Amino acid sequence: MTILMDASEVHRRLAAGERTVLLDVRWVLGRTDGHSQYMEGHLPGAVFVDLPSELADHAQPARGRHPLPSVERFQLAARRWGINDGDTVVAYDNSGSMAAARAWWMLRNAGVETVYLLDGGLAAWRAAGHPVQAGEVTPAVGNVTLADGKMPTINEEEAAHWHEQGVLLDARAGERYRGEIEPIDPRAGHIPGAVSAPTTENLTAEGRFLSAEELRRRFAGLGADGPGNVAVYCGSGVTAAHQVAALEIAGYTAALFPGSFSQWSNNDTNPVAVGSEPFEDEHVGNVGDAPGAHGQTGTSTAAGSSVGS
Repeated sequence: MTILMDASEVHRRLAAGERTVLLDVRWVLGRTDGHSQYMEGHLPGAVFVDLPSELADHAQPARGRHPLPSVERFQLAARRWGINDGDTVVAYDNSGSMAAARAWWMLRNAGVETVYLLDGGLAAWRAAGHPVQAGEVTPAVGNVTLADGKMPTINEEEAAHWHEQGVLLDARAGERYRGEIEPIDPRAGHIPGAVSAPTTENLTAEGRFLSAEELRRRFAGLGADGPGNVAVYCGSGVTAAHQVAALEIAGYTAALFPGSFSQWSNNDTNPVAVGSEPFEDEHVGNVGDAPGAHGQTGTSTAAGSSVGS
């Protein structure tokens, strides 16, 4: 299934009056200025989506920092964005689709098939010379009916054993995987058996996805060898959705661990591994005792240097 739409096609659809719901999902870990950036300029007609409040429930140690909301709550949000049954939806951000992919995955999981990512996001739109609009957009309430469970997921127990049947990819930055820093979660390191696969390596320098062939080579080199043997996590299930999208472009169907490392690391009985190898220096301990835990409180905000939320 095609999941990317380029700026020229979005512009063509808007010019032709073809119904297209645009979602601006500007959010970066450690920053709260997404809405103010949206107000300064966004795609014409785009609706702002607040990731922490509309694409997640409140943080819960047992479910992670960005738990998936209930179907009912997500449906109310989607209707506020003006989505009707059968609409074409395009999500974008200004950080290489790292946040927009969360909306893409959630809508796909909810049964919306015609949902796309604007490849290259706002930067690509501007680079093509297309106009932007300032201020708030409040659409008419939509009538979309959402479901659940249309995309594969794994739980905490399955994540612990996934390496026995396939490859578990850690989409965070390498330094977090290795346990050198942990800016937000209670323990540093990774789920034992996981392979480091930073999400930023899915992108070109311009913030566009690599070609399907390039992504296929990348994931094959990480151990992906079948349509259903790949699962992905990150810090809280946000950027891991970007990895799922990249895997789909490459021809793989990947499962998401929604709670991700924020859920895993809050459970004292779960072991964590540190170092560059899947099982290096594995240990179990109390929250906060792992090397590097909260060793860095700042987080990167550049589009190409997300630490993996």
